[in-house]
Amino acid sequence: MSINNHLLLNPMRILIVEDDPLMQLGLEQALGEHPNFEIVGQAEDGYIGVQKALELKPDLVVMDIGLPRLDGIAATKQIKEQLPDIHVVMLTSHTLQTEVVAALSSGADAYCIKGASLERLLAAIEAAQDGATYLDPQIARLVLDNLKPPTSEPNQNISLLSERELEVLKLIVEGKSNNQIAEDLYLSTNTIKTHVRGIMNKLAVDDRVQAAVVALRSGLV
Repeated sequence: MSINNHLLLNPMRILIVEDDPLMQLGLEQALGEHPNFEIVGQAEDGYIGVQKALELKPDLVVMDIGLPRLDGIAATKQIKEQLPDIHVVMLTSHTLQTEVVAALSSGADAYCIKGASLERLLAAIEAAQDGATYLDPQIARLVLDNLKPPTSEPNQNISLLSERELEVLKLIVEGKSNNQIAEDLYLSTNTIKTHVRGIMNKLAVDDRVQAAVVALRSGLV
């Protein structure tokens, strides 16, 4: 369910794991001001982050990668092994493909770049809460550049998409959440969810990230 129409009754409980005091404070203030979020704790390193996650059992963890004692990738893996229902959003300045792949392999639900807009972080949080995988568009392009030679054949199924589905897909590539896409296209969130499912079915992909990669490889964006 979306942040806007569900969490007013059930605030999302968030744990922030970040070693930069200014970044931690900024996140606490920005997310804490959101009426549908409750900041339940902070941690300055991965080891404490795991301990607090197991103790507090938050709905979602905002996790940095470059943490003291235990890095964010290892911390995410430990949290997911013991509490798989907790969602983890990586918020980091790390943009190497190996780190992105390692983070997603550890169980992270979303990968967002520091310095991006608050709206993009909210989109990552919403995607994670909805059970979708979110990849920052900057990272999607980076991963795309390193996936396969540019001579590989584009996904021919892109031609199966309707004009509306193509509009939705372009906005997915921009990192927008279902709610944001609905607002942009003046449609309901449920309609957008239906379009997203249709896009994934037609492109034979499992999540939004793979759909974005297909769009980028096909030259749609």
